[in-house]
Amino acid sequence: MIILIKIAQLLLSLSILVIIHELGHFLFAKLFHCRVEKFYLFFDPWISLFKIQKGDTEYGIGWVPLGGYVKISGMIDESMDKEQMKLPPQPWEFRSKPTWQRLIIMIGGVLFNLILALALYSMILFTWGEEYLPNQNVKYGVVVSETGREIGLKNGDKIISVDGKKIESFTKIVPTIVLDGARSIEVQRDSQKLTLPIKKEIIPKLLTDKNILALRVPFSCKIIAFGKQSVARDAGLELGDEILSVDSLKFRYYDEFTDKLAASKGKVINLEVSRNGVVSFRKVSIGESGMLGIQPAYDLSTIFEYKTIQYSLMESIPAGIAKGYRAVGDYLKQFKLLFSPQTKAYESLGGFIAIGNIFPGIWDWEVFWNWTAFLSIILAVMNILPIPALDGGHVLFLLYEIITRRKPSDKFLEYAQIAGMVLLFSLLLYANGNDVIKLFR
Repeated sequence: MIILIKIAQLLLSLSILVIIHELGHFLFAKLFHCRVEKFYLFFDPWISLFKIQKGDTEYGIGWVPLGGYVKISGMIDESMDKEQMKLPPQPWEFRSKPTWQRLIIMIGGVLFNLILALALYSMILFTWGEEYLPNQNVKYGVVVSETGREIGLKNGDKIISVDGKKIESFTKIVPTIVLDGARSIEVQRDSQKLTLPIKKEIIPKLLTDKNILALRVPFSCKIIAFGKQSVARDAGLELGDEILSVDSLKFRYYDEFTDKLAASKGKVINLEVSRNGVVSFRKVSIGESGMLGIQPAYDLSTIFEYKTIQYSLMESIPAGIAKGYRAVGDYLKQFKLLFSPQTKAYESLGGFIAIGNIFPGIWDWEVFWNWTAFLSIILAVMNILPIPALDGGHVLFLLYEIITRRKPSDKFLEYAQIAGMVLLFSLLLYANGNDVIKLFR
């Protein structure tokens, strides 16, 4: 069921993004009296799942969910309709229009994706507001992974600043370190203030380690669920049981409890358990995982003081635009990392499985619209890249035409389109190949 929910969210999000993107091309083409022969959601090689003819345009749904397209008369695009291009230009064709009109038509899709993202961010802020955990409210410090320990962090450290700059939201700390190329992080450790250097060699690990910084929470371990493999359940523990100690050791923080379990791999431990107020002891054999296979009851909102900002309709619009602007900037920084061999960010490049996994296993409209807005920004940025077969490739050639006042030949545009499609399919195979490899790791 979880997989189906993820797939449904992915397909709905992509459908919205593709329709809005192609609508941008479609409306500007109609504005300048270009004939649009097809408007399709998804691609339709050989057959289509649905189609209807209205006026000069065939509207339909293809069976290959890799995007969509509008086919504009007199334009060299992915349809590679060479026969049409051999005929004399007609007034309603793309190639007959002034260069500035063709340029606007080509940037229409990117423009509409950006507008969609800003509109969605504004709607999200107006409907749900903005909730985050202020870094200053992380009162128990952090729990760090092995990567964090390589930087020099320890459990219980409190992050003061990154490169001397205060970070308002706790969840922004790691992205700020990675995207801004931070060189140091300042922490409060007990009564000391320390400055820890961040070496460039650690960046690849920061990109892949999702648990580098976690919230440290007081110890409490009331069982609300068991994993598929659970040595605690095998030992007779039940839902609702509360673990009080391990081998007579009491814990102040939950990470101390998990550290004790990890140090007990292959050993038998003695759990002190409370069930309906009655305390008993259970012998449990810890396997090589170093875990009990349980899920404790934790509600972070009762432990930490979160901050929520509510927006009126008029306030949400500029706030949504500002959020979209920051999202574009952050994505451009992420994109820059792909071309840096030191970061090895290209190894984390993912395809449809990776995109599908960003959606939660339950349907949460706030999360759905947030990811759809960000994916709309990604689609806009990717499409404006100066690669033939993308909108940016067409824009590049149109700018060349404006500057030199010479139009590239149709034969050159055909070859460029083919080269661009080969490059894009290669990237598609690489990204989805990464997904498959990760499944078997």
